[in-house]
Amino acid sequence: MPIITLLSDWGLTDHYVASVKGSILSRISGAVIVDISHNIRLFDIKHASFVMRNAWHSFPEGTIHIIGVDSIESDKHPHVIVKSEGHYFICADTGLISLILDKAPEKIISISINQDSGYFTFPARDRFAKVAALLAQGTDMDTLGEPLQSLNPKTLLQPDFDGKTIYGKVMHIDNYENIFVNITDVFVRDCLGKNPYRIICKKDTIPLVKAYGDVREGFTCALFASNGFLQIAVNRGRAASLLGVAMDNDVFLVLGEE
Repeated sequence: MPIITLLSDWGLTDHYVASVKGSILSRISGAVIVDISHNIRLFDIKHASFVMRNAWHSFPEGTIHIIGVDSIESDKHPHVIVKSEGHYFICADTGLISLILDKAPEKIISISINQDSGYFTFPARDRFAKVAALLAQGTDMDTLGEPLQSLNPKTLLQPDFDGKTIYGKVMHIDNYENIFVNITDVFVRDCLGKNPYRIICKKDTIPLVKAYGDVREGFTCALFASNGFLQIAVNRGRAASLLGVAMDNDVFLVLGEE
């Protein structure tokens, strides 16, 4: 039985999560349902895409991902099933999938099957759960709607390089207040090679290390996280609060030693 994951901005104090799980279980007794997160910032597809793009590869092929963030259907944002690398994504096409995937999807279907109620405020329960159950039971996704040639395009903001400085932006702040920057280790190697460089955030120079424990408790450091992105952290502390950093703030990598 394929795994079905849930990612949403519903929180955990209301009925929404339980209602979607109940809808799935009513169709597939014993379904394996995994919560990725229900604490995505409200309607924030950038936050949702960051969490999903760092989670979905950990699941086996055949996994079905329901994304309940900014999911109300419109003419510009149809409900879709997207197949990529053996995984299925069910959501509204707000540009979210374009932010999640690094490769062109294998197939895109605009969902045409009816939802289960006459209300249009909770598609994750009334439509996405139904679609996920059908896919899990082996239904061909081609029978669930009409093919689309492309998705609504959105791209992650890319860093710039002027020959001396890499210009990056804060792209995510996690629950520990670790700061993720849109600069990957691959991009740094391509731009700077093995040359020394300084990491500057809020006019502070941040030392580059391999692990949090390479600096004393309460001290700031930078390292490349397991997803390949530059991260600024405080050993057992909260980097964003300490440095006064917010989303989209600038971070610079400057060629040469101080």
